[in-house]
Amino acid sequence: MNKSSPQNDSSFNTEESGPAIHHSSLPTLLLIEDNPDVVEYLTACLEDQYRLDYAYNGMAGIEKALETVPDLIVSDVMMPVKDGFEVLETLKNDERTSHIPIIMLTAKADVESRLSGLRRGADAYLAKPFNQEELTVTVDNLLELRRMLQARYSKLEIGNRETGKHPGEDAASLLPAPSSLEDVFLQKFRAVVEANLSDPDFEMPHLERALAMSRSQIYRKVKALTGKSPSLFIRSIRLHRGKHLLLTTDMTVSEIAYEVGYAALNNFSDAFLEEFGERPMKVRG
Repeated sequence: MNKSSPQNDSSFNTEESGPAIHHSSLPTLLLIEDNPDVVEYLTACLEDQYRLDYAYNGMAGIEKALETVPDLIVSDVMMPVKDGFEVLETLKNDERTSHIPIIMLTAKADVESRLSGLRRGADAYLAKPFNQEELTVTVDNLLELRRMLQARYSKLEIGNRETGKHPGEDAASLLPAPSSLEDVFLQKFRAVVEANLSDPDFEMPHLERALAMSRSQIYRKVKALTGKSPSLFIRSIRLHRGKHLLLTTDMTVSEIAYEVGYAALNNFSDAFLEEFGERPMKVRG
């Protein structure tokens, strides 16, 4: 990696790789449904506000979700090959897709059927027939909850902006122990980055191997959880570590810049200004 400007490092720029999943800012919804009439109705309800992808049985839906990591999934319960409950259990227990909100559709409106889906991790449950407003409000609410999750994880994982504590110190007080696959994933991500902050050869393939995920999967997961691309999230980790060193050590600014992966002081200073609104020397006082 070019240490002089890690924030511009193309090795972490996943937007340019993989299928055309980053060509629009609209959220991506995966519809897993084998009934052509229902697919047509879902498309009519959602196509103006979201990018839609399709799978026509449960197994295909699982494969598509693992490959593309959509923003939200709408899945029927009764489907061939694998039913919606199997889809739900598989995706909610896979680190690559556990964060994705899943709406279950069913012709069964009885309480036991709804509870069965909710116990398996469904985020919402719609009984057929449902109207367009019911569907779109449910989708919008789940995506808004994800935006709130992004705010939580952004604060949790990059440390306290006011005190300059090292990432992870604040996490310990906010979340004493990992409580979900999302916590575990981001803690692993941060640990890999922190272990390689000053490594000039640290590139995206190292991260892919450490997390056992593809470049595209890492991008979609990190973006969904933090609202940032992996490159920007990594830059935040670097800069918060730099701020911590400024406040707690006698290292020179140049030494600190090199320690967190910047060979050129001006690049470190510019990135620091963008992240914190002030230059490193002003923080040190």
